[in-house]
Amino acid sequence: MPLTGRAALIAALGSMPVGLLDPGWTGLLAVNGSVALACACDFALAAPVRRLVLSRSGDTSVRLGDTADVTLTVTNPSRRLLRARLRDAWPPSSWQPGTELDASRHRLTVPPGERRRVTTRLRPTRRGDRQADRVTIRSYGPLGLFSRQGTHRIPWTLRVLPPFTSRKHLPSKLARLRELDGRTSVLTRGEGTEFDSLREYVPGDDTRSIDWRATARQSSVAVRTWRPERDRRILLVLDTGRTSAGRVGDAPRLDASLDAALLLGALASRAGDRVDLLAYDRRVRALVQGKSAGDVLPSLVNALASLEPELVETDARGLAATVLRTASRRSLVVLFTTLDAAPVEEGLLPILPQLTSRHTVVVASVADPHIAAMAQERGDVEAVYDAAAAAQARRERERTADQLRRHGVTVVDATPDELAPAVADAYLALKAAGRL
Repeated sequence: MPLTGRAALIAALGSMPVGLLDPGWTGLLAVNGSVALACACDFALAAPVRRLVLSRSGDTSVRLGDTADVTLTVTNPSRRLLRARLRDAWPPSSWQPGTELDASRHRLTVPPGERRRVTTRLRPTRRGDRQADRVTIRSYGPLGLFSRQGTHRIPWTLRVLPPFTSRKHLPSKLARLRELDGRTSVLTRGEGTEFDSLREYVPGDDTRSIDWRATARQSSVAVRTWRPERDRRILLVLDTGRTSAGRVGDAPRLDASLDAALLLGALASRAGDRVDLLAYDRRVRALVQGKSAGDVLPSLVNALASLEPELVETDARGLAATVLRTASRRSLVVLFTTLDAAPVEEGLLPILPQLTSRHTVVVASVADPHIAAMAQERGDVEAVYDAAAAAQARRERERTADQLRRHGVTVVDATPDELAPAVADAYLALKAAGRL
């Protein structure tokens, strides 16, 4: 039951003449008693807060960087007019810094027996689920001297999805994919692994492609045409351990890996490949399996929305065992992890033979562009020292990449902005080379 500033101001202004003209307790009690009586009447006439009925509606998901609208419906079942201020509380990351006060506070007037809606506009700054907190309502009387205050809990969850900024590269990668799959060119004769159609034999065709049964039913020789097999399997593996929490620019490495995984997942599903996803550090953090082509991208986005780095060392042996269980058939395994020397030499290299013996493996890592810039620095002693340290770090990453390549692994090492298209290009190059 808070007292408003208006009541305090009236009490102060009323006490000043009494103090100047006729100081004494009688005058002060007369003034303040009148104000107290007015406050009591104002409180009695304010609409009760506890009896209000609140409900929510609106957006349940939003891409990171976009805005979402969540609407509160306030119903006033009492016989008094509701004059109120409302605060719709959400976690701090639900708004851009400095915009919370304007976005979360509302004024509303609800006549008896009616309802009104107020909309809270959210613009989250982090992925994951945002849970609505309490709704605090302060109901004022007609004089604005006293108010009733109460809180309501109206649950609502807003899922903040990855921004998928690399989707701008998808049209160009799909055009390249159509070229590779022969959708924009004539099917090559006698090549591929999946039967397409029959046609008449022409000199130069591979005799092994002749369909003798079809030839027996017609007067000309029939040959089979083929197209590349479209039922390949892709397993996207995200290392969510300690190294994925390292920040490159304004975001952790994991965010760049998520973006690259989404682009590759969208591209591979359009190619007719089966796409699965595994996120692992010391246990499975996310798993997407067996989705149809149309459901792959929504399932990936939903699974990756709440994925966060874990500050633990990744269990490489557990990761390898989980990959082998998840991908029972030969697959393209794309592992998003680090190229730092220690984690690779101690964790990844010992278990690589288990993976490369059964699968085609690509290792994708996020490179820090700041290190490359530091390696070119010249100037004072401190700049030269930083340049030497950055150059040493680059050499270690290159040495680690060479070790992986010697095990038959395709390595992609690119900055956050370049990682997604680079991984997609590696996938297309493997398709063109017939390694999938």
